Amino acid sequence: MNKGLCLVLCFLFFQGGVSAQSPRYLIQFRHKGGTSSSINNPSTYLSQRAIERRIRFGIPVDSTDLPVPSAWINEVEAIPNVTVLNVSRWMNTLSVLITDPSALDQVNALPYVLGSTNIAARGRLVKDKTESVVMPVGTSKGQSVLDDYYNYGTGSLTEINVHKGQFLHNLGLRGQGLHIAILDAGFNQYTTLRSFDSLNADNRVLDTWDFVARNSSVVEDDSHGMACLSIIAANIPGVFTGKAPAASFYLYRTEDVSSEYPIEEFNWACAAERADSAGADLISSSLGYGYGFSGGFPDYPYTSLDGNTTISARAADRAAAKGLLVFNAAGNSGTDYWKKITTPADGDSVVAVGAVNISGNVGAFSSYGPSADGRVKPDVASVGVAAMIQASNNSIVASNGTSYACPNMAGLATCLWQGFPEVNNMRIIRALRESGSKSTTPDDRIGYGIPDLKKAFNTLLQEYATASVTQENCTAKITWTTKDVDAMLFHILRKTASDADYVNIGGMRAAPGNTLASHSYEFTDRLTDQAAGTISYRIVQFTDTAAASRSSILVAGNLTLALEAVCPDPLFTGRIWLAPNPVTGSTATILFNTNETIPQLFITVYDMKGQQLIRKRTSKTTGFYSYPLDVSGLPRGKYLLQLSDGAKKIQTLELLKP
Repeated sequence: MNKGLCLVLCFLFFQGGVSAQSPRYLIQFRHKGGTSSSINNPSTYLSQRAIERRIRFGIPVDSTDLPVPSAWINEVEAIPNVTVLNVSRWMNTLSVLITDPSALDQVNALPYVLGSTNIAARGRLVKDKTESVVMPVGTSKGQSVLDDYYNYGTGSLTEINVHKGQFLHNLGLRGQGLHIAILDAGFNQYTTLRSFDSLNADNRVLDTWDFVARNSSVVEDDSHGMACLSIIAANIPGVFTGKAPAASFYLYRTEDVSSEYPIEEFNWACAAERADSAGADLISSSLGYGYGFSGGFPDYPYTSLDGNTTISARAADRAAAKGLLVFNAAGNSGTDYWKKITTPADGDSVVAVGAVNISGNVGAFSSYGPSADGRVKPDVASVGVAAMIQASNNSIVASNGTSYACPNMAGLATCLWQGFPEVNNMRIIRALRESGSKSTTPDDRIGYGIPDLKKAFNTLLQEYATASVTQENCTAKITWTTKDVDAMLFHILRKTASDADYVNIGGMRAAPGNTLASHSYEFTDRLTDQAAGTISYRIVQFTDTAAASRSSILVAGNLTLALEAVCPDPLFTGRIWLAPNPVTGSTATILFNTNETIPQLFITVYDMKGQQLIRKRTSKTTGFYSYPLDVSGLPRGKYLLQLSDGAKKIQTLELLKP
């Protein structure tokens, strides 16, 4: 089916049985043939950050990135009684307000218009429940590779410790340099409330837009988005610390809590597009749609929550395809008739977040999965039962809702991604799932479970790290590249042919620096007197050195080199020696590391009485040379091995055969 036509038909399908008409419509264009923009010149409609994201992850600029032709928008809006509300370039669609039926006929008559559909009435979202409580103040230190960077306060520390998230903060991963778009119902008073003092002082709110009122002010609307923002951005030492306090933000109001129309899903799509073009890295959305509609409008059929049908789910997946990491609340329907997740949490590439308390117990209200097509939903869970939030009266309170579990998880994922910007959004999602408390047994309540951010970090670090081993003369040179801070340690382990297991042969501390960064290292191992055969090395990186929380990864699990029967050592330059000595087998190897050339080299073995037992002749070129001397015929005892060039004696060595 034509994707454009699908948008119109989907809306018609959802509106079956509705008699009431809304003056709001979606107008979809056939194509973008009238645009003046070019795929080859994206800087005219995408920010540099958006372009760089596409380059970094190999995402091509395509026709969905092109703006909707402005001339066509102007022509629609020029029709009397038509007001353009919002524009979606991904869907090539306008939302409009039409107060005269004849005006709709004029719009549909335009040659580039594919079709129009009325936007029917809807019900309101299930509200989160806020409880005013006294939040504990003070700090309880956690065990980690470093002392805690933030003075969390007991409440914040308890929350973040559910995911071991303070481990990331202590590595310098606090969200700095990453941009998060929050899509919600409003950010009431965020410019004056104490949780946001640092955010506002640093000017880290980079863009705001109200898709309902169509202006840039979002401070006078609902407080729900402000509460979600506080979970990520708060910085009140000893009281309330957010999950990515150093991140930057785009604040977009898409939800009208007083509206009776489901235009918010289209608003959501437009906000996701704006986040993409502005250069956001992540989206955190605590909104959801699907049931409880008013005005005779039926619930969405649950079959439509398959990740590919609703406008918001398709927009969320499109955002993910553009490289953004998208989080959405699973929904608060667990105790009502709907029970299931809402959209866009059903998106194929959306991280749907369920709610648990600080003990890991799921909140009864948290929506059930799976998606309509049977995928695991929610994906993961975070603290959304008695979650700490900023209130409009400048107090810190506790509140329930997957609305708050979502930014908790999104904030910590921001810090994780900051440490590994070379991996894409889907790898971060997989790391969260793989580190979940139910990673191997996901269910329909908390999905893959509660992610362990230290475990996720270690997994990504092990994938990032590289190592190699080379042999130069009688020295093994082990080199590796990894990411670290100066509190981390490395142990180098070796296993030779005669070892039953790996043996620790040395260690070193990571390079100076208290913010995670990439470094390269080198370790040398002298192989003199080692038996011939395969030698294996392992490099262990201790990412957390505290006794109570020690963790490590294998930077290299099996580096091998094949040691020749004889191993020269630069320390023996200008010398001649036997190896092994005492002789343990039937061969005594004579090793030369001299500059002289000896055309006629005589090797003679005498017993201690001076009787000649063996005499051999060979030749030696400059540099290193070895000669295997068969001593199988010699009985146990002590012997003298004399080397000469025929004219003079070069050296006499003592040979022991036990």
